[in-house]
This record gives sequence, C-alpha cells and structure tokens, in this order.
Amino acid sequence: QVQLVESGGGLVQPGGSLRLSCTASRSISSINIMGWFRQAPGKQRDLVASITSAGNTNYADSVKGRFTISRDNAKNTIHLQMNSLKFEDTSVYYCNAWYSDGRGGYVGDWGQGTQVTVSS
Repeated sequence: QVQLVESGGGLVQPGGSLRLSCTASRSISSINIMGWFRQAPGKQRDLVASITSAGNTNYADSVKGRFTISRDNAKNTIHLQMNSLKFEDTSVYYCNAWYSDGRGGYVGDWGQGTQVTVSS
C-alpha cells in the first residue's frame, strides 16, 4: 500500500487560486500514474488530472487551461495548481496512485481528501 497525504485545500473566492499537494510514502518514480479526482456531495468521483511517471499529463475538459498538474520526484510529491477557480470546482479533492502490484496486475490507493470551497 502507498500512503497518500493531501494538503492545500481551503476557502477561496471565485477567480482565485489554490495549490494542492499530495505526498506519497514511497518514490513516485515507481508509481505508474498519479492523479487528482474530485467528488462533490451527491456526485460521482471524477478524474481531474493525472500524470504518468514519464511526465505525460491528462486533464478533464472542465479544467483544461485553468489547472496544472506537476510532479516533484525528489519530494515524492505531486501538485495541482488551480487558477481561475469557479463555484463548480467546489469539491473534496482526492489524490490517487495507480501502480503495479508486482504480480502482473495493478492497484490503486487513495488519500483522505482535502476540501476545496469556492465561494463569494
């Protein structure tokens, strides 16, 4: 199991910015994909952004041009820079790690989540 700890959530006004961080308990170079998901009350958990060990990124259409995912291998940490925040971005944001189980399959682990609230 990979332990994941998120931080950086909080209350921000529309148009503002936040940076989320997720630190893993082991080298993220051994984790195939790191990503951010979000889940609002009564909604499903959806992918926001992901980044592979090679640095390839993927974004949900709703955040393209506003959010940027990055990785810091030396600190076993990924970040999500969120700019031009909208009310619709209000959610609990979860870090996810997807990696090989060493037996030919893959497993995923979740962080505890961090609340992001966009409100005027």
